Amino acid sequence: MKIGISITSAYPTATGRDGAAQMIARARAAAEAGLDSLFVGDHHVVPTPYYQNTPIMGRLLAEWDERPAGALYLLPLWNPVLLAEQVSTLSCIATGPFILQCALGRSEYQFNAMGANIKYRPSAFEQSLSTLRALWQGESVSLNGRWKFENAKISPVPPEEICIWIGASAPVAIERAARLGDAWLAEPGTTIQEATQAIDVYMNALSKLDKETPETIAIRRDVYVAESDKDARHVRKIAEENGYRGFDPDALVIGDTSSVADTFNSISEIGYTDIIVRNLHSVGEKAVASTKRLTNVREKLGITIK
Repeated sequence: MKIGISITSAYPTATGRDGAAQMIARARAAAEAGLDSLFVGDHHVVPTPYYQNTPIMGRLLAEWDERPAGALYLLPLWNPVLLAEQVSTLSCIATGPFILQCALGRSEYQFNAMGANIKYRPSAFEQSLSTLRALWQGESVSLNGRWKFENAKISPVPPEEICIWIGASAPVAIERAARLGDAWLAEPGTTIQEATQAIDVYMNALSKLDKETPETIAIRRDVYVAESDKDARHVRKIAEENGYRGFDPDALVIGDTSSVADTFNSISEIGYTDIIVRNLHSVGEKAVASTKRLTNVREKLGITIK
């Protein structure tokens, strides 16, 4: 099992520089905890501070090493030529493998604000993905589809192949991930039962495509590693009372190191190889402390820290 982290990009109560500093502190804690991968997310026109993925990842890579790193991009919202250039540049900054996490996106207000039509997101997603792969191979690409451009070619190209993880939750989207992706990234809001059903859909899709099971089958989890049972109960109560992100409370991973390790082990037994942690606690110091305790979670799982 591998444990990575997706650094929270939203800081509603932070000032401009404070939120960025919190992200840097969280990335540094993740590096010191020996986590296996580092990611950031993608949202736009957010009314409270939300730090954009390309520039912040460029900064966070200074806290990282040769372990895999990457960023999520909602492909229908991005010009694929611009995105190919930005991801390629990030891959050149990174000293290890770079991963493109990608998804359709679902918030209509974001599509409207970015000048994209949400009705066309599946076709835009597939056209973008094929364009990205061709550009990263150094090919010249023209497109007369959801975007229109001629003879696009980028430089530099990535120093090593970009691995593509596709985030998906609906069965048709999971089947698309099996068909087009190097890996699938499961949704954070799924319960263990739902995550089991979802991985069955993915494995069946791979079988129908006559494709081998990839090395990586990842799932995001919103996690708080508490300092004690009392601390865990307190945080869980607040999360449930506030309806955290609209998630089923059973999808949240809140507990001491032993409890979190047990939950991670259950997720591994289903068939997921990578758990991508998103800090559940909104207070910076608590989030950093939770990340540091992942070292103890790894030890209980018998994972050697590199």
